[in-house]
Amino acid sequence: MNFLQNNNHKSDRKAAETPIRMKIILGVIFILFAMLIGQLAYLQLIYGSRFHSEVQKTDDTVVTSAVPRGIMYDDKGRVLVGNKANNAITYTKGSSVTSKQIYNISTALSQYITISNEKPTALQLAAYYLGNSRNYAKEYAKLPKSQKYDSDGNELSNSTVYSTLEKQVIKNKRHYTSREKTAALIFNKISGAYSLSTIYIKNQNLTDKEVALVGEHLSELPGVGIGTDWERTYPNGSSIKTIIGSVSSEKAGLPSEKLQYYLAQGYSRNDRVGTSYLEKEYEALLKGSKTESKLTTKSNGKVTQTKTVYKGQAGASLILTLDSKYQAKVQKKLKSVYSSALSAGAAHYSSGAFAIALDPNTGAIKAVAGLDHNVKTNKITDDALGIINQSFVMGSVVKGAQVAGGLINKVITPSSNTLPDTPIYLPGTPVKKSVYPIGTFSSLDAETALEVSSNIYMMQLTLRWLNAKYTPKTYIHMPSDAFDILRRNFAMFGLGQKTGIDLPGEISGIQGKSYNSSGQLLSGSVLDESYGNYDAYTPIQLAQYISTIANGGYRMQPYLVQSVGQTNSSGTKVSINYSKTPNVQFRIPWTSSELNVIKTGMYRVVHGTNAWGTAHTLKSVKPSISGKTGTAQTFYYDASASKKKNSSSDPIELINATFVGFAPSNKPKLAVVVVFPGLDPNLEGTYTLQVAKEMVEDYFKLNKYAEN
Repeated sequence: MNFLQNNNHKSDRKAAETPIRMKIILGVIFILFAMLIGQLAYLQLIYGSRFHSEVQKTDDTVVTSAVPRGIMYDDKGRVLVGNKANNAITYTKGSSVTSKQIYNISTALSQYITISNEKPTALQLAAYYLGNSRNYAKEYAKLPKSQKYDSDGNELSNSTVYSTLEKQVIKNKRHYTSREKTAALIFNKISGAYSLSTIYIKNQNLTDKEVALVGEHLSELPGVGIGTDWERTYPNGSSIKTIIGSVSSEKAGLPSEKLQYYLAQGYSRNDRVGTSYLEKEYEALLKGSKTESKLTTKSNGKVTQTKTVYKGQAGASLILTLDSKYQAKVQKKLKSVYSSALSAGAAHYSSGAFAIALDPNTGAIKAVAGLDHNVKTNKITDDALGIINQSFVMGSVVKGAQVAGGLINKVITPSSNTLPDTPIYLPGTPVKKSVYPIGTFSSLDAETALEVSSNIYMMQLTLRWLNAKYTPKTYIHMPSDAFDILRRNFAMFGLGQKTGIDLPGEISGIQGKSYNSSGQLLSGSVLDESYGNYDAYTPIQLAQYISTIANGGYRMQPYLVQSVGQTNSSGTKVSINYSKTPNVQFRIPWTSSELNVIKTGMYRVVHGTNAWGTAHTLKSVKPSISGKTGTAQTFYYDASASKKKNSSSDPIELINATFVGFAPSNKPKLAVVVVFPGLDPNLEGTYTLQVAKEMVEDYFKLNKYAEN
């Protein structure tokens, strides 16, 4: 009985204690809720307006867009490179655009435009298809569990799953309509765009109907707009592009190798830039100043307003030294003569041909043409840039510089320059002689040596110049710096040196070896060097060399851009801001009588009476020409022949044919260079002279010059 009473008292105490605990807990909860409600009320009353403004706040961001690229004119004001304005559909990407929104915009826009000049890849089509959330869910449901979870049952990353879905869609080879293909291209363009950047959705072959349709539905296409794009045009022919160069497409954008450089200069990744030659060399001027627009965006990333704050300025205009009409004639003649050389079998192994015309008094280039010949396919393409990035052993055209060196260093003088015309006999090598038979002349003066292109004279001059010790067929000794002495002399005229022409990619030529493997001077090659049969020079170096002789001894820097200006909005007038000042790089330290020896010799090359004269076919050209011809031995190696059975891989002997000249002979206003490398020595012909003849005649006809 007492036991039952005791148990009842314990139960009563426990029942009494439980409500007290609950009351405490409920009290604490009540206090916490009260504090929370109080804090919320405080925030709402005190900071409510601030939070509301934050939600509604807009951000202003300045974005840029391209302006028309600078125009290039010839020296007569004719447009060489212009711009054609095209309507374009643009898209400005918000800061927080979702894949679903991109899908919707792409699908909607594909109803109004068609992109037919591009084909979407399978990956692009799959990305567009999966941009639809329903399609994504359907494809996701098809995946086996092993492609959703790893071996531990954890979900795979979204990127891994998405990549698997792309492969699955591609594998299914789903059929896409033409509209879906256009939408896929649009989806890819927008997806790849950077936030708050403007891109072109379609900027080629946009029809008036497409512009009208898009314009009517702009309110349904957030971010889409109608704008203007520009593309390069060549009113006077596109062959000049080999000098002018190219501009990257918007799709290609900035070249990867200079990406960081351009980005640091304020470019966007999809900006078009000059990628070669003049377009690249003068990129900073041609690009202009971009248009700046202020984009107003809400906190959700939606663009609410676009306002132009700076209209930008079109790129600067370049006025080139080229005469487009003369340029066209030079190109046409070079192609015509080279084609005839091919037809005659003379140029079968030739790599091409080159021609340059320039003002010797300033260095301004008037025309430049080049051809590249593919020996395997026989295809000919324009290659004007070969004048600065290809070099050849040029032969006797450089003999004027060699005679000049002898005169300047007092080895010979204007009144005493006769040397014996005796061949050079070195041990173990064929006799070194001129083209004409041994014994034709017993001795020659400098003027006649130039007229008949005597190799012997140049070698005899070199032996005296270098104080060489020579015993025929037995012994020859030259100073160790023999090559340096001759090369320094040639370098005064620009031979073997970069000329500094305003084009990227110029090379300095190729120097032959000075010593053999035992460290001994290649003395026989020193003699070859003296008459242009060893080191290789570029055609532009020949142009600088002959101009230096023509103008009396001033080595002028050749150039293509003579002035920079700004074209007005109507395209009718150019305001010049900068004009090129001709640059004298070196003054040849000769006397007028020493120069006269060389000019007389070059005049006689064309107008002389000696039967061994080399350019008498130009005697009738008006105004009169002075110049120098050249030939140099070269070889063609057929690498593929050695891989074929029963095929000879022996080198094929060829010659490089060259001509340099100036006109009029008394007061030169034009210097010309023609190079035909790799001709058949048995079919050399007069190809270089044919080109040079018309280059001179055409120039002075166009410029209405009459020789007194």
